Amino acid sequence: MSGTGGDSPDAELLEEELRRAAAVLDPVPDDLRQLALDAYALHDLDARIAELTFDSLADAAPVRGAADVPRMLTFRAGELTVDVEVTGEGLLGQVLPPQPARVEVLSGPRPGARLTADDLGRFAGGAPPRGPFALRLRAGAEVVVTEWLRA
Repeated sequence: MSGTGGDSPDAELLEEELRRAAAVLDPVPDDLRQLALDAYALHDLDARIAELTFDSLADAAPVRGAADVPRMLTFRAGELTVDVEVTGEGLLGQVLPPQPARVEVLSGPRPGARLTADDLGRFAGGAPPRGPFALRLRAGAEVVVTEWLRA
């Protein structure tokens, strides 16, 4: 390598040899490769990111003696608000202003649960998310994706 900042043919050849050696000696695990592909597939250029504005784990006063208290989350994207309650039994939520929507619970490499919000914006899912999760909402032409959180 010349150290001048330009890539010489020798540097390019060395880089290619190192890439091939790394692919053989330390290959990217298939599950990690699939996670990366899934994360890229989840990227939606038209989606707005809903910001977490309330999390009962961080924002609420502790309740003495309460065990298995539901986690309350509020996300906001412009005029759209999504309130979510995470319990041991699953998810309960509401889209505000009330409107029908399709809600997908994204959970990394596992297939996401598909939920439907009714005309009042209410939705429920039977199994609580395990590990990191996010919600993707489709209300009419609008697509909103929440921040990723740990259940």
